[in-house]
Amino acid sequence: MSADEEKTSTKRPAEDTKDDEEEDSDDGWIGPTLSEAAPVKKKKILPYENVYLENLPNAETYERSYMHRDVVSWCLSSGSTGFVVTGSVDGHVKFWKKQLVGIEFVKHFRAHLGSIKHMTINNPGTLLITISEDKKGKVFDVVNFDMINILSLDFVPECAAWIHQAGDAIHSVAIAGNQDKIIRIYDSRGSSTPLKTIEKMHMKPLTCMDYNAAFDVVISADQGGMIEYWSGPKGDYEMPKNVQFESKLDTDLYEFAKNKTYPLSMSVSKNGKYLATLGADRKIRVFRFLKGKLSCVIDESLNHYFGVQQRKQMMPSMEFNRKVSNDKELEKSESNRRINIIFDCTGNFIMYATMIGIKCVNLVTNKVKTVIGKNENLRFIHLALIQNEEARNVIPDIQMQASDNPTLTSDLLPDPTIITCAFRKNRLYLLSRRAGDHSNR
Repeated sequence: MSADEEKTSTKRPAEDTKDDEEEDSDDGWIGPTLSEAAPVKKKKILPYENVYLENLPNAETYERSYMHRDVVSWCLSSGSTGFVVTGSVDGHVKFWKKQLVGIEFVKHFRAHLGSIKHMTINNPGTLLITISEDKKGKVFDVVNFDMINILSLDFVPECAAWIHQAGDAIHSVAIAGNQDKIIRIYDSRGSSTPLKTIEKMHMKPLTCMDYNAAFDVVISADQGGMIEYWSGPKGDYEMPKNVQFESKLDTDLYEFAKNKTYPLSMSVSKNGKYLATLGADRKIRVFRFLKGKLSCVIDESLNHYFGVQQRKQMMPSMEFNRKVSNDKELEKSESNRRINIIFDCTGNFIMYATMIGIKCVNLVTNKVKTVIGKNENLRFIHLALIQNEEARNVIPDIQMQASDNPTLTSDLLPDPTIITCAFRKNRLYLLSRRAGDHSNR
């Protein structure tokens, strides 16, 4: 063999060089491909979602309305005890009893001389407190619909929260003033002298408080956007030991301060797992309570609705502009602070009032499931949900099941109802699973 033949035999074929070029073009990637390294996340689903939704209202119009003398500002539900309490800006309080279908009027109190600043019912649904500009706190026995105590305050109150669990000997209530940063703890059945005064918890006046009865933890927020966790009377009002963080730096509780806003209202799910807040920036932030971590953020600001209206027209332009104008007036009024968020009894859904109706959001999938009352020309504000737990516990006998009586059949079904008030309206509205007959309106 000649030398030239040896040289040609040692050369690689052209195909081999092409393969090497293709391997070199992978930019030196070593390991699994991107699709293998980041598998597609599974969609979150809520098992038996339809069953839960059947126990929530879904009507597009309100079923019935009832009247107050003046603008209705508060609507509360006592939960398992089956009472509804409403309050108006002129200091009047009305008690209603939930029936198998609808509600029935029980009693009327001329409770305060001034406007009601806040009212709240304790976790067992047995006690109610209303605080007013007249520097009084009125305590009511809900089940017996009777006033049992009057607390004389030396300051104008802003917000209140019951901070006791079922079975506690002392039914404590925390009240904060509208111009100071002090939280005062009272015995609701005792004298007007505070049991405890907390002065160094907050640096600015408080805006809202709530109580997580499942873990005996109080949550308070101030105008600086600071959110604080503290124990009830059993924990001597100190930092709770049953939360899953040691410092707030490990949580998302500074979210409001970072965004230069503050919570207007907050609520805790019945199982204590979630804390939902509505900020002054019209964003809803839902936290995992024990970790203090954000679960989801929902933008309900007017800018968000402007963008949605431009992308896909939700409603005619004239109607949209009217709703926007109404919402701008609401933001300037005291009623803006009364917009709240409510949980269903499972803690899987939240409901809150918006300019297009009452939205029901699944917290597992983070999707809007329905918009309640969307066909109404009302701007709903404060909501209360009653899911008729007594009716669900009724066990029908054989004769009742076998009968063809439609009234019996409808009575055995759950009657979930949202009781709500609207902006500048002196009526309370009931929204259920039945559409109302408004032909006479």
